[in-house]
Amino acid sequence: MIKIAILDDYQDVSKKFMKLEKFENKCEFKIFNEPFSNEDEAIDCLKDFNVLIIMRERTKISQELISKCNKLKLIITTGMRNKAIDVESVKEKKIIVSGTEIHSNPAAELTWTLIMGLARNIKEEVDNMFQGYWQTTLGVELKGKILGIIGLGKIGKQVAKVGKAFGMQVVAWSENLSLETTKELGILSMTKSDLIKNSDFISLHVVYGKRYKDLFTKKEFKEMKKTAFLINTSRGPIINEVDLINALESNTIAGVGLDVYNEEPLSQGHKLRFLPNAFILPHVGYVTVENYSLFYTQIEENLQAYIDGSPIRLIN
Repeated sequence: MIKIAILDDYQDVSKKFMKLEKFENKCEFKIFNEPFSNEDEAIDCLKDFNVLIIMRERTKISQELISKCNKLKLIITTGMRNKAIDVESVKEKKIIVSGTEIHSNPAAELTWTLIMGLARNIKEEVDNMFQGYWQTTLGVELKGKILGIIGLGKIGKQVAKVGKAFGMQVVAWSENLSLETTKELGILSMTKSDLIKNSDFISLHVVYGKRYKDLFTKKEFKEMKKTAFLINTSRGPIINEVDLINALESNTIAGVGLDVYNEEPLSQGHKLRFLPNAFILPHVGYVTVENYSLFYTQIEENLQAYIDGSPIRLIN
């Protein structure tokens, strides 16, 4: 019997999307709905499993965990990359890693939820409506504003197109920015510094790696307009969190819209939860019925292919 752990099922929906009964004669499943409190707990809970089914970048699959989980043969992750997995360790132990496709449009759509929420003070107005108040803030219009996009990949392009539809002036920067792409989209390329200084809204869409860690620090916050908003639906460490909190507390910038954080889930007492100019969501950019249906359907396919001896959608 193959022992399988389904991790990170925060909403307890894996049973809804997967037909576990198809595997009942070959596999034994255990579902984990809560994040592990630390690595030791994760190792203790997972050391006897042969397969881990993980949600992209929730549980860290570290070198230490891999070294202690000696029965582990297969990891199936949502998405075709997962920086939470120690790639060298899985290669060394010849553990198979397979992934799934992922829709890019949900993250782009959520980016606009955050932009609109900041522009029209949605968080404050909703809270005030429940308390009996009426029209307590002044919003800003998007038309004519400058939208700066850092990272013009699949998601960044979608965000740019919507910005153009709102009548915004869209500008972009990344280290590998294609002028052909900017021309095709009808947007302007800028240096990073010029984009930061001139944009009314800055949205981050780079693929996180060492070169983009702390891309925004107190230096960048000081360069931004005091009326500008920063939006991050990419990865938390792109922004220096301590410097961000200082910038929000001192009103160096107007506000921030976040769906990602340095550590997730965000602790209950975290300062970002209590700042009035922080519009924050619990990393739901990819959490949609359509994406989960795609994830779990392909997880089933990957598992069956492994059982049949011909693994598919290999990452390593």
